[in-house]
Formats: sequence, structure tokens, C-alpha cells
Amino acid sequence: MEFDTKLIHGGISEDEFTGATSIPIYMASTFHQKKIGESKYEYSRSGNPTREAVERLIADLEGGTAGFAFASGSAAINTVFSLFSAGDHFIVGNDVYGGTFRLIDAVLKRFGMTFTIVDTRDLEAVKHAITPQTKAIYLETPTNPLLRVTDIAAVADIAKQYHVLSIIDNTFASPYVQRPLELGVDIVLHSASKYLGGHSDVIAGLVVTKDPDLGQKIGYLQNAIGGILAPQESWLLQRGMKTLSLRMRAHLKNAQAIFEYLNNQPMVSKIYYPGDPENPDYAVAKKQMHGFGAMISFELQPGLDPKAFVEQLRVITLAESLGALESLIEVPAIMTHGAIPRDIRLQNGIKDELIRLSVGVEDQVDLLADLARGFHYLAD
Repeated sequence: MEFDTKLIHGGISEDEFTGATSIPIYMASTFHQKKIGESKYEYSRSGNPTREAVERLIADLEGGTAGFAFASGSAAINTVFSLFSAGDHFIVGNDVYGGTFRLIDAVLKRFGMTFTIVDTRDLEAVKHAITPQTKAIYLETPTNPLLRVTDIAAVADIAKQYHVLSIIDNTFASPYVQRPLELGVDIVLHSASKYLGGHSDVIAGLVVTKDPDLGQKIGYLQNAIGGILAPQESWLLQRGMKTLSLRMRAHLKNAQAIFEYLNNQPMVSKIYYPGDPENPDYAVAKKQMHGFGAMISFELQPGLDPKAFVEQLRVITLAESLGALESLIEVPAIMTHGAIPRDIRLQNGIKDELIRLSVGVEDQVDLLADLARGFHYLAD
């Protein structure tokens, strides 16, 4: 099946008992076992029909063999890191979500794991950082919030060469834009609250693997740790995923229009957008992405106040998160990446003047007029 068809008919798209084309919300904690050991479901932490439907769907969309749904993206990331042990070493991209940095810096390090931060676009730096204790390379692409693009296939090849796992957070792209498993990656993660859910009404995380043995290990940890996605949220997520292609086409079209507008705005000093032909990552993005996504970050000219700019907007919503129908805007230095110490944040290129925009599906006329309102306020 083609991708758009998989969204509708992939995974478990029909209830086997009633034929319902919307999988019911099975609000059951336990299940009747007619014979010991022969039941399909036993207890909803271990398996639930509604959750299984969304897990099977994401596996189909990413080209994997197994999918796993969690209560949040952070729960998904933590469960994946639970594959490893004290003393294990990891290479982590230098531009990751602030919550991922917080998990690594404030939690995982206390359990004896060690991390080396590198720009994963620099393949020689990635190789140089590998030690005998290295177990995995973890990265985002495009990154959050600077939209840096790493050559996925090249990193996957390095990981295989050195017998370590490759783990990619695919949240910013979604499987509509890129599918890392098809490029050789071992594990794909999503904050499914974003593009996959798409409606700002669910918190969820997803993990997909291609190797069945690795999938069994993650499935074991999902059950043992218990950070599973509840039935109601599983239903909401699957419903949102079915319209992913329809939404993404509108997202991408609007993002291109806003990039062109910002590119001609003198109050903007720099734009971070994979679809910018002047972007050093443009060739890589064009090679591995089907479209350039709908995230744009931009820096105001020095001395201009990003807080004042975003607070003047009326159509674009000032809020954390991304990937929703509505356009969302935020200031990473004091919002999503506030957990990162300022010296580290500046070293990684996240300046105080940086603004991150998740482009929604509103009419372009209204979005551009709203941005103009913000710039007009700064000019007064």
C-alpha cells in the first residue's frame, strides 16, 4: 500500500468483532481468560486492543516490525535508554529537545551512564567520539530548535560499522516527511503529541523498531516500566494519524510561504529552515526528506525583543509544543529549552533572540498578516 492508504487501512483498521471502522476504546483493565495462557490480552499494561491498533499503525507507517505506545515522548525516550546499563556511553546530538537534555543531565547520569555531545552532521566527529563503551548514537533530525539536518543513512552506517545502535527522534519530520528505518536506523522515536496526533489534544510517545529481537526487548521494558498509553489517548492518536497526509500538505505549503516572507524581512537576522537553498544542510535534506517540514526558527536582529514580538500575535498561538493544526510560536531560550544552562545553550547556537514557529494550516493571508503585526510593533 502507498503511504496515504496505509494511514487509513494500516495497522488494525477495523474491529474484528463488530466490523467497526473506528477501533473501539477498550476501557478494560483486565480480560477474561477462558484457558490459562491462551488469551490474547491479560492486563492492559501488558496489552490493550486500542493501544495495539495505534502501535501496529505506526509500525506500518515507519516500515518497522513492532511499534510501542507510551504516555509521553519523554516516557518513550526513557524506556529506550532503559535498554542500557551503568557504564554505557552514548553519543548525543548537540541540538536536542530541552526535555531530552534534562532527562540525560539530571536523571540518566545519576545511573552511571555517560554522554558525549557532538554535532552529528560532522561524521568524523561522530566516529571520533565512539569508545569501547559506546552503545548508541542518539540524535534528532531536523533538530529542535535549529532545524539542523543530519545524514541519516551515513550515521546508520557508522553505527553498524562500530556495532552500536542508532536512535533517531523523528518528531519534527513525521513519517510523512522521512522514514529513518528505511535508511538503516535501528530505533525511531516520536513525541506523538505533535504531528501524529495533530490536534493539541493528546500527550503520547511512540517507538518503532525493525529488528524483531530489539522489538521484544522494548516490549518487555514497556510492560516492566509501565509508562503505557491509555486507551482513550490511543484512540485519539490513531484518529489524528489518519489525517496526517492531508494536514502535512497544508503545513508544508504554508511553511514555504512564511519562509519566503521572513527571508525578505529586514528585522530577521537569520532563518533556520531545511528548505532554504542557502542552508548548508539543504542538499542532505533534499536527499532524505519528502518535503522540508513545517518548522521554522528565526533570529531577530540584535536588540529586538522576541518576547514582545510573540506576545503581539493574535492568530499564531503563543504556546509550547508543535505540529498542531494551529500555528504555535515560542521563545526557546525561556520556554522549551529553558532547562539548558545558558552557556551551553549559547554554545549550541540557541540565542536569546531565537523564535521557533510551528506553522499550522490556517490561511496564509492571516498568518502573514499576523507576523506583520509583530514586526510592526517592534518597528514602533
